[in-house]
Amino acid sequence: MLIAVLAAAAAIAVLVWPSDTRHQTPDTSRGISAIVVRPVDGDTLVGRAGGRTFYVRLLGIDTPETHRPGTPVECGGPQASANMERLAPAGSHVRLETDPTQDRVDRYGRLLAYVWLPDGRLLETAQLESGWANTYVYAGKPVELFPRLAAAFRDARAAHRGVWSACGGDFHSASN
Repeated sequence: MLIAVLAAAAAIAVLVWPSDTRHQTPDTSRGISAIVVRPVDGDTLVGRAGGRTFYVRLLGIDTPETHRPGTPVECGGPQASANMERLAPAGSHVRLETDPTQDRVDRYGRLLAYVWLPDGRLLETAQLESGWANTYVYAGKPVELFPRLAAAFRDARAAHRGVWSACGGDFHSASN
């Protein structure tokens, strides 16, 4: 009986959930199409799908900080953000997919997702290839696409692109 009541309450909550708050993420278990509202920084963007606007944190990468309270702008942060803007500008149509090995949302309420660009490229890989991103493993659980991401990271490092040339490879040093 309690389970039936809880299920009914959950169904009602879904039906009456307001449609325009950033922490209400859509179901992306099979992937969804979304529109980029705006890039936030090198590894986060604001998306819109199903009448909802929400933050998306790209899976498996980390970029130098530009907006973290109490943290100075890090070397390469503005460039990582500019590269995100170039790759996924406002109005872009993208495909979002969650990873079954990872949480669906992070502690800030951001959807954790792979972002596929209209040309079929993975946004995470493109950021890594540019040298403005580092691979990222949360809680010791690499994402399913980690081998692909790691290869892009190694290529950028070997070619001295992005942070490798601008910051000596230190992804979290203060900006000059």
